[in-house]
Amino acid sequence: MENRVEGAATAAPRPLIGKRIVLTGATGGLGRAMAVAFAAAGADVIPVARGGEALETLADELGSAPLAVDLTDPAVISSAMNGIGPVDVLVNNSGTNRPGPFEAVTVQDFDLLVNLNLRGTFFATQSLLPHIRAGGAILNVGSQMGHVGAENRTVYCATKHAIEGFTKALAIELAPRAIRVVSIAPTFIETPMTAPMFADPTFRSQVLTNIPMGRMGRPEDVAAAAVFLASDAAGMITGTSLLIDGGWTAH
Repeated sequence: MENRVEGAATAAPRPLIGKRIVLTGATGGLGRAMAVAFAAAGADVIPVARGGEALETLADELGSAPLAVDLTDPAVISSAMNGIGPVDVLVNNSGTNRPGPFEAVTVQDFDLLVNLNLRGTFFATQSLLPHIRAGGAILNVGSQMGHVGAENRTVYCATKHAIEGFTKALAIELAPRAIRVVSIAPTFIETPMTAPMFADPTFRSQVLTNIPMGRMGRPEDVAAAAVFLASDAAGMITGTSLLIDGGWTAH
């Protein structure tokens, strides 16, 4: 007799079959990992970034049409999202950081982080919301720094704390429409963008000291959580944050 349990265990789960996902910031290390994981789980992924060869390459790998958008311009966002069609999940992953002492923060630094990390997330969500089907979800990629503070990160922490408040308020507003809103809050993740920071052994040691699990996060750690939160298995999870921080915020 065929061992159905064993056969089921060896089959790769595909919990996102039939779902259409819009992913911003798709070409970075974290965005690419999520895009690949979503596709492997059966989703149709629409990668969104400023444009360029990296976006075209990723879209080719996914077998989808890319969307080149400047997420700091609400008018451009609205125009791009208008013809996108029905979607099930929006993942707001675009963001950046310019660490530095509070007294050295310039207006340009402040505006860059606020415009991309917060304003871009807000208006991308507002523009795409009419296209999100009931039963869908909005995943906001925040940070552990949206739950704690850290030196040289005043603006970054401010924007990521704002994402947590935005997530909670929007979750309450959209619950009657059966749309979930959740934040994903990773610790320091090893990506090509963060590699120069971790090349400093002192900084790397300081970071690892604060992570009880004893290692940096990997893009795959965040991608696995994002697949779960985008799936129907997370149907009762909204208005909260999933910390993927190795215990950083447990201190």
